[in-house]
Amino acid sequence: MFPLPIPMRRALDIAAAAARSGEVPVGAVIVHAGTIVAAAANAPRALCDPTAHAEMCVIREAAAALGRDRLDDCSLWVTLEPCAMCAGAIAHARIPRLYFGASDPKGGAVDHGPRLFGHPTIHHRPEVYGGIGEAEAAALLRDFFRERRA
Repeated sequence: MFPLPIPMRRALDIAAAAARSGEVPVGAVIVHAGTIVAAAANAPRALCDPTAHAEMCVIREAAAALGRDRLDDCSLWVTLEPCAMCAGAIAHARIPRLYFGASDPKGGAVDHGPRLFGHPTIHHRPEVYGGIGEAEAAALLRDFFRERRA
């Protein structure tokens, strides 16, 4: 078995930390020129903000760090398939490559649900690579929700 790419390993570590703090375990990083320039976890509870998904937070952080609204030379690594809100933000930020871990048949909007990037009216379609670190990402989510139900 091959080791995970560094950005996904970092995203998974961030997701695990989010779980320990009571947030749904999703982590995300943005890479620019081979360097992680932003990293974030889900934070809706901590920030009292329903839009504070890991992808939204990391896009905001990367845009601020790079001083621009378009991240057209960056890659986004996230532990869970993005929802419709996050997929829309990815398109607006013009992120060219999206790597994600676990699929989300209920809430995902990339390979499931509305399949946002397949719509003819979407302004930007990133290259999408799913299933990277999928087993670990899915286990984090499964364990988190099992503990909540217990």
